[in-house]
Amino acid sequence: MQTIFVQIKCELGEAYRVADELVQTVEQVSEVYSTSGQYDLLIKCYLPDGDDIGRFVTEAIQRIEGVKDTFTLITFKAFS
Repeated sequence: MQTIFVQIKCELGEAYRVADELVQTVEQVSEVYSTSGQYDLLIKCYLPDGDDIGRFVTEAIQRIEGVKDTFTLITFKAFS
């Protein structure tokens, strides 16, 4: 299992709707947080090993209406 974080910049006034749609329609999304700063949302996603991260982000995240921009962080090791 691979873990990625995606920061999302939304169209003005769309952050809550985008967050709701992510939670309801994208099964790989584990958590959604609202944030301050350059991006409006931060999502944590779990993808099966070998899944194409770029394809997931462009097809499952960026196609959601109201998503303006994304920034993807790929993780390597979790420390507990």
